[in-house]
Amino acid sequence: MENKTEKKGLNISAKSFITAIAVIFVLMVLTYGLTFVVPGGGIPFWKWILSPVLVLGGEDNVSLIAVIIFLLVIGGVFNCLDKCGLMKYMLDKITYRFGKERYKLLALVTLFFMAMGSFIGSFEECVPLVPIVVALAIRLGWDSLVGVGMSLLSIGCGFAAGVCNPFTVGVAQELAGLPMFSGMWFRALSFVLVYALLVGFLFRYAKRIEKPLNAGADEEAFVRNEKMDRGLVCFVSLMVAGILVVLSSVFITALQDYTMIIVAVTFLASGIAASLLADMGKKLGKTFWNGLVSVLPAVLMILMANSIRYTLVEGNILDTILQAAIATAETLPKWAVILFIYLIVLVMNFFIASGSAKAFLLMPLIVPVAEAFGISAQLCIVAYAFGDGFSNVFYPTNPVLLIGLGLADVDYGKWVKWSWKFQVMNLVLTSGLLLFGLVIGY
Repeated sequence: MENKTEKKGLNISAKSFITAIAVIFVLMVLTYGLTFVVPGGGIPFWKWILSPVLVLGGEDNVSLIAVIIFLLVIGGVFNCLDKCGLMKYMLDKITYRFGKERYKLLALVTLFFMAMGSFIGSFEECVPLVPIVVALAIRLGWDSLVGVGMSLLSIGCGFAAGVCNPFTVGVAQELAGLPMFSGMWFRALSFVLVYALLVGFLFRYAKRIEKPLNAGADEEAFVRNEKMDRGLVCFVSLMVAGILVVLSSVFITALQDYTMIIVAVTFLASGIAASLLADMGKKLGKTFWNGLVSVLPAVLMILMANSIRYTLVEGNILDTILQAAIATAETLPKWAVILFIYLIVLVMNFFIASGSAKAFLLMPLIVPVAEAFGISAQLCIVAYAFGDGFSNVFYPTNPVLLIGLGLADVDYGKWVKWSWKFQVMNLVLTSGLLLFGLVIGY
């Protein structure tokens, strides 16, 4: 019996879409209301209403348009892989091979995604893999939440641990005048502890809801198909090549601005080539178009989520809020300052999803405050990375989270209900790490 992921491909369910749109609209209204409360604020009503469109002409419009094109490519390619049968064949093969060691596979997949986020700063680039991991989780007898946890939640945790994340730690250290990726041992320790917490959280939930393996493992023998094998080898080979190029961006800094483009082109080429090898034939163009159309609702979610920052900037209240927060930090005891810096970044991440953009905005303000209290810039950067990363997979203003949940057919309310306990435990753990860093003089 086919599961719903196989039947629906990347179609975003009406319930998930309506819930996400409703949440974002409420946040848009609240943000607009802030422009009347915060001193110096104000934005014309027509600008607020049209902000989801006007944001395309804003300062981050190139990145925004790139994310939208990236999403459309994912939708088209995934539909081709699904309709030619290659996706089901791949899942059958993985399940048949690793079904009896599924918890070991869960730990390895989680480690892979965390490493992608922590060592090369991937986040948006891993979205194409989210629906694949979700389908795999369902096939292995779990549910969509485990799949999103293994992929999207894992990469968010890795991104925050930031062992050598060029987009948060790298940019922040450069702005603070520190050697690139210095002080790595403390972030590596954070990575290990957060990974242990995440795997424990996923194992506990997966054990509670696990079911016998689905079709492709014990219920029916796996039968090899030459054409499918050729398509699968082509898809995996090209994707691995693309990932290796992205990995090289750690050393070849000129590539860092193009990682999303590299992944998009690689996914497009590998998906089309693999579908043709699997006998997709003349239906390729129509199938790709149908997949592209199926993810169009996510484009509206992205535009609305980005309009929140647009309203804050156009309403001239972003700097006012930030300056008030910094002034509050200056009145706190030393141990509370580092936690308050963590809080400031957490709050700002609700409005500004871009890690590097926040670094340019925040680091010149929070590092001098920290150093005035005898807190090192190095520890300040860890607090910044923590505040930027973990909430990326919790805040409804983050487009990547909305896309990932939409593609996995997971309602935002359901995601919050499932993941909030992990977020709280992780907040306690990372706060403890910051206080530990303060005690040892990191």
